[in-house]
Amino acid sequence: MKYLKKINMNTWIDKNRLIAEFMGVDQVDIDTWCDEHTELKYQTSWDWLMPVIEKIETLGYTFEKNYQPIDKDWQSLIVKGNDILYQEFDNESIKASYYVVCELIAQLWEKKIRLKKSKL
Repeated sequence: MKYLKKINMNTWIDKNRLIAEFMGVDQVDIDTWCDEHTELKYQTSWDWLMPVIEKIETLGYTFEKNYQPIDKDWQSLIVKGNDILYQEFDNESIKASYYVVCELIAQLWEKKIRLKKSKL
């Protein structure tokens, strides 16, 4: 995960690059894609986001999404066992889902970096 060393998680462009790297896209390929297509579309397209969610589920996490009628918001959750690890609300379903995906991937990356440092 080379790109993650210089990532700024405050922008959706950087979050999308984080997701792309998590999905195994090489940094050169990410740069080429962005140059040719302007943007990665994880934040706006279920066709882009669902494979990421499926990969997360293969790691033992559960993704849940439901509508909260009282608040008129969508709730997205990342769960492991009985524990809610990440939870986001938004009036758009895809945005709530995108936010929890970004949070989990960022946390997984941080754990990987800490593990590498502890082995040094």
